[in-house]
Amino acid sequence: MIVSSGIEDDVDLNRRQLLWAGGGIGAAALLTACGGGTAPGASSDSGARPRAGGTLRVGALGRASAVTRDPHGSQANESDYLVLSLVYDTLTVPGAKPNTLPRLASRWQSSDDLRTWRFTLAEGAAFHDGSPVTAEDVVFSLRRLRGTPSGASRLPGIKAANITAEGTGTVVLVSDYPNAELPQLMRLTTFVVKKGTTDKDITAAPGTGPFKLDWFRGGNARLVRNDDWYGGEVLLDAIEVKIFESPQAMANALLAGQIDLASNVGAVAARTAERRQDVQVVRRPNDMAMPIVMRTADGPFADPRVREALRLAVDREAMVKQVLSGYGTVANDILGTGDPAYAKDVPQRARDLGRARTLLREAGFDLSKTYRLKTTEDVPGLAESATLFAAQVREAGVRIEVVKEESASFWDRTWLKGDLYTTYWGTNDSVVFFASKTMVSDSGTNETAWKNPAFDAAYRKAMATKDPAARAELLHDVQRIQHGSSGYLVWGTADGIDLAAAPVRGLPTLPGYGRVQLERAWLNR
Repeated sequence: MIVSSGIEDDVDLNRRQLLWAGGGIGAAALLTACGGGTAPGASSDSGARPRAGGTLRVGALGRASAVTRDPHGSQANESDYLVLSLVYDTLTVPGAKPNTLPRLASRWQSSDDLRTWRFTLAEGAAFHDGSPVTAEDVVFSLRRLRGTPSGASRLPGIKAANITAEGTGTVVLVSDYPNAELPQLMRLTTFVVKKGTTDKDITAAPGTGPFKLDWFRGGNARLVRNDDWYGGEVLLDAIEVKIFESPQAMANALLAGQIDLASNVGAVAARTAERRQDVQVVRRPNDMAMPIVMRTADGPFADPRVREALRLAVDREAMVKQVLSGYGTVANDILGTGDPAYAKDVPQRARDLGRARTLLREAGFDLSKTYRLKTTEDVPGLAESATLFAAQVREAGVRIEVVKEESASFWDRTWLKGDLYTTYWGTNDSVVFFASKTMVSDSGTNETAWKNPAFDAAYRKAMATKDPAARAELLHDVQRIQHGSSGYLVWGTADGIDLAAAPVRGLPTLPGYGRVQLERAWLNR
């Protein structure tokens, strides 16, 4: 099966979304089209004609202590990911219809057994220094990515030795198992750098993206237009990125006219801004999941009855109302709620304190102890969700102390290791994404340390199924198993909210990290 699209024909549409992001069509739709797709949407331009020029000043969340310049590193800061995603290109990107679109790869084709995939590079793709992008550059980049601590999760089922070049313009990936969704799973940090780039030189490595790095200082950066970008015309002269540690500080900067765009600013700021005529509120439903992680391998939450009790002790409607100020949707302990293959037929869990207490008693759970729930303030509402969760489960007899950790410490010491902690994912359009990255037994980012042979088998069976409709049905089995026994408590999904000054036009509107794809933005001044 072949998927291709003419990038040059879509100048007026945003073609880029990010690694955790997704379009409106989910996993079941991948590979159903053999022609061009509909690119992601952009904010309304009120009939104004796009114009070139100007500098867009963007605020993004991050902490100076967590700055990452390596395009293959783990980006805890949204500010870092914004910069990297505009300087470097990935092979594929999320879209609307279908949900995976070409980028640095113009098309792809699988073998009949869904194990061998050939990605053809886009014609005219070049690095910022003018040198052409070759298959060897992509092979080097993907192998380097595969060698990172989370490389096995970023390139699931792909060993470094099984990434090879075929001529100058085709990259071949051979999967350990049939994988009908591999192009979708390449919508991550498959950023491409030049072959031979050393770790020492990686921060200065030229990219292929719509903007070039002018300077970078302490998390703040200035990017200038790449006039030779193969993906079409870029209108802005430059983008200046300013790092903010809190959503409120970022929102205040926008209201004071110090920045033009506040990215992922949260519900509190939205309530204030909606009363302002000079501020645009861009709202993206099903944007972010903020699940509570319960470790399943060992520790106090290893017993599935205990995990079920905590899920039953949560008042989900209250969580959405209080934590998200109503800017969100109740969830059902399944990740990927924006996917058309999402299992809506699975009965919605409702609060049942009586049943929760019974399960805790049957499991012999020690109610005399106080358990620690670790969280961060990396995104709006995350720490607040932990506090409200602790108050709610106290009604079932479970005492929890919320511990706020500094971001760098949390990701180094708690993530993947803790018994009970919050996490967040800025995407919700793909059941397959979460299954492959966080739930199969051999995942390098298996957040709950969950090993379930039935789940693994159901996932592999779905991935080995060519027919999209049949694959979607099999993905329902994957979700039913997750709902029944995984280590996730998914109480709701947050709307994504950006604030923009009145002159800003052409902003992306898809859920997830699509908000950072700004090459089609322009200023109506």
